[in-house]
Order: sequence, then C-alpha cells, then structure tokens
Amino acid sequence: MNDKTLFEKILGLNEPWFITTVKVDEQQQRVDIWVDHEMNIEVRCPVCDHFCAVYDHSPERVYRHLNVCQMTTFIHVRLPRSNCKEHGIKQIVSEFGENGSDMTYQFEAFIIDISKECSVKAVAQLFSLSWDRCWNAVERAVARGKARKPRVIPERIGVDEKAFARGHKYETIVTNIDKGTVEYVCDDREQKSLEAYYLQFTEKELAEVKAIAMDMWRPYMAATKKCIPGAEKKIVFDRFHAMQYVNKAVDKTRKSEHKKLMAEGDQTLKRTKYLWLWNEENVPEWRKEEYRALKAMDLKTARACAIKDNLRHLWDYKYEANMRKYFDSWYFWATHSRIKPIKDAAKTLKTHIDNIVTYAKHRITNALGESINAKVEKVKRMASGFRSRTNYITAIFYHCGGLDMYPYPPPAPCLRYRMS
Repeated sequence: MNDKTLFEKILGLNEPWFITTVKVDEQQQRVDIWVDHEMNIEVRCPVCDHFCAVYDHSPERVYRHLNVCQMTTFIHVRLPRSNCKEHGIKQIVSEFGENGSDMTYQFEAFIIDISKECSVKAVAQLFSLSWDRCWNAVERAVARGKARKPRVIPERIGVDEKAFARGHKYETIVTNIDKGTVEYVCDDREQKSLEAYYLQFTEKELAEVKAIAMDMWRPYMAATKKCIPGAEKKIVFDRFHAMQYVNKAVDKTRKSEHKKLMAEGDQTLKRTKYLWLWNEENVPEWRKEEYRALKAMDLKTARACAIKDNLRHLWDYKYEANMRKYFDSWYFWATHSRIKPIKDAAKTLKTHIDNIVTYAKHRITNALGESINAKVEKVKRMASGFRSRTNYITAIFYHCGGLDMYPYPPPAPCLRYRMS
C-alpha cells in the first residue's frame, strides 16, 4: 500500500476525490496532503441540492486535521463552485470542514471536546494553535448550537442572578429546570432584563409555562406577572432564598449576643458562626458534641437556631393548605420569640407566603440555578477571566447551554461523476 492510498483510507476519501501529493516534513513534524477531484464531475448546488456543472474553483484552502503519528496534519484543497441554472454561481458545501472554518470536521469536534475540560489557553498550547483560533472554534460551536436549538420556552424555568464583577454588577440567568440547561443570559437584574426573554415568545407560548422558580427579587416578580398568564399561581419562591433570610437573622442574633457575652468575658460563642448556620446533618463529626452542648444552653442564638431548624419542615408538606397551617404556627412562634432579627425575617416571609406555598403544587427549587452559578464561577476561574462580556456569555452557553455544537459533514456527497 503506497502513502496516497494509506492517507485516502485515513481521511475516508471517496471517489471522485483523490490525493495528489503527500509531503512529510520530519524536522517540522508536519504532514501536508493535497486533495483533488476527477475532471468529469458534477457538483451539488448548496441551495436546491440539484447537481449541476462546475463553474470554477475557489483559491486553495488549508484545513488543520487530526494529528497523524503525532505530526500536525494539513489538508490542501481547491473547492469547486456550482453553476446552477436557478441559483447561479455558488460555493459548494465543503466535505472537509465548514465554510468559514480552517479546521476539518473531525479536528474541530475534537477541539470542542477538549475545550470542555481545559481552558482555551491550554488547548491552544496542546495543539500549537493561537488563542484566537481556539476561541473562534468555541464561538462557532455556540453559534451552531443556538441555530439548531428550537425556539421553545420550557414548561418549568428557573430565574436567578449571578454577580460577575465587583461593584454590584449582575447578570440574569434563565434555566430549563427539567433539562438542566441555560436558556438565556443578559446584563443586569432589572425588570426589563427578564422581560426581554419573555417577549421572544407569543402569549400562547407563554401560557404553556407551568412554574417559575425564583428568589424574592421584585423586578423578576414584576416581569413575570406582566408577561406570564396566571403567574400568581406559577411563581415559586426558592426554598434556599427563603431559608437564607432566617439564616441571616440567626447570624445577626449570634453577633449581638456574642458582643454582650464578650463584654462579660464569656467566650462561649467564639468561632461558632457556622455551627448555627449548618443543618444538623451537615455538622462535621468532630464538632457534633460542641454543637449539641451549645444548643442545650439558655442562649438567644440557640432559640433562634431552633426556630430556623423548624422552618425547614415547611417544605415537607404536599398540600398548600397544610403548608399554610404549619407556617402560621411557625410564624406565631417566631414573632413572639422576642428576637428582633427573627421577627423581621418572619414578617418578610409572611408577605411572600402565597408564592412560597406554591411549592406544594410545583415541587421545584432553584437548586439548579445555584449549581450552574457554581459551574460558571469554576469556568471563570479556569479561564482567569474573559476579555469581554460577550466572551463570558459565550462561555456560559458553551459549558451550560446543553447545545448540539458539533460540526457535521454534509449528509450526502457534494461531488459525483457526470451523468451521461
């Protein structure tokens, strides 16, 4: 078997394509392959899919291919242009790599896989590419995935905010709770930010939304009530954010009591912050004895922690009426505790109880949004920041969008022997 036949098999070339030249540079560790086609051919029009005559050829294009025997490999080819009677002169669809890309389908797919696990800089170093070439592959992948994705609003969505820079700079992230994917990202966390997502869809499509999990941020509530029919019964205030109010109240109580005890020389509450904020099952084994001893003491913080722990049972109920009944009992206890931070937190939850108890019907939380935020933060650290906001949003969709990003060769050959 000669070298041309070998590389034809490696590349999977079919007639009328064939290899004219193979050049191996051992010093540069590089393989260059020139590909051509037979003369008596017809080419497929990219618009109507009909075969027609060849008009001429475009200038030579060079595609980076998968390494062969650890050598960087390049394919050189001049693609023909079709002369369609109906659509005129058109560049045919390339069977080697996408038009606009300098990578073969196989190599670009490999770059996409590696870029999911490594930073763009690391991928560039691994394959002796420039950062820009690798990033362009990422951008093309995201654009390809978005173009393929159906324009459908999920039945159950999550809305969350993510701080992307210091100085209270936020972005709004909309997720598909059932599929675990990011659907939309935009700057700010204002009402118009979320409205811009909803306004992509018709009123009929918006009516298909069954539930929206979010925190108690008023602009998100206003945008959802304005755009989603029947939103009052579909908004579910996230359990994590509801508990966060009470956790903050427990911590305020601890700080206040610790300050008073320290003035008396009592260091009981020193270095106990997280013992009060952890759920009991999450307390490390080596601190459980200390945790139980503190909770048994006659401390305001211990009472506040008991009130906090009891609120967790609210989400165990399966019916809205039972959730309301339990909350009323808990609310009476909290507001009569004579612990101001707890009373304030209870009153805040009371104003939002209608959309807390909707959990009984929809059984959704924004835990997915929080996990995506953590993943985005990991991507940001791995990249050591991004050159622009556009790049940052592209990276979010790349890693969290659930997109079909791979380049696919044309389903049918674009060249054939001329029919007699």
